[in-house]
Amino acid sequence: MSAQLEGRVAVVTGASKGLGRQMSESLAKAGAAVALVARSGELLHQVVEGIRAAGGKAEAIVADVTEEAAVSEMAAEVKEKLGVADILINNAGINNRKSIVDFTLDEWNEILGVNLTGPFLCSRAFVPGMKAKKWGRILNMTSIMSHVSLPNRTGYSTTKAGLIGFTKSLALELASDGVTVNGISPGPFATEMNKPLIEDPEKNKMFLERIPIGRWGQVREIGALAVFLCSNEAGFITGTDIVIDGGWIAQ
Repeated sequence: MSAQLEGRVAVVTGASKGLGRQMSESLAKAGAAVALVARSGELLHQVVEGIRAAGGKAEAIVADVTEEAAVSEMAAEVKEKLGVADILINNAGINNRKSIVDFTLDEWNEILGVNLTGPFLCSRAFVPGMKAKKWGRILNMTSIMSHVSLPNRTGYSTTKAGLIGFTKSLALELASDGVTVNGISPGPFATEMNKPLIEDPEKNKMFLERIPIGRWGQVREIGALAVFLCSNEAGFITGTDIVIDGGWIAQ
């Protein structure tokens, strides 16, 4: 445990697995009290118990970030259990690898809801508390698919590119309030979302050949970046998107 984020209250959506879980654990190790949010509770409670067992402070909150009423209730629960949030990480996200002719309108609206409406609703819910404190950190998990793309990623690339626009505008809106807003664009990480690619020998080989470092990113590598961006030391960084991708988009 460290004291880098001691006394801070953090909220992480999509926190039950993958990058969200890793960032939650890293924030807790840095001293933050963390509210872990996800749509289902089984895995979420396991992660919370692990954080507590390691000496951290954490609460599990089951909520659908696409539902306005659910987000309002979640924000109230965070305040009741941990206090006013200082840090928000909008990590919840989904992908749908389909050709545009096979994409249904319901599927399109679903990916828009999770990847864009969720960050909007959560930010709107927690910004007033940050403004009142004159201090806050918002991280939006974007993606290298917002900078470059691949076939059959229309929904994902569109929403993640939109999230960068959201990040920049909100950063300017909140700059005078002591609140920074940044994006993190992960490249190919070994997460549950990418499991179908990793387990397909042909697709796995294709991805490894395109990553200059020559391997998939490990989820533990995202935690230190998130902690830094949420710290006092990162107070002059806002409105930007930080790429962590093994060199993918440098090519």
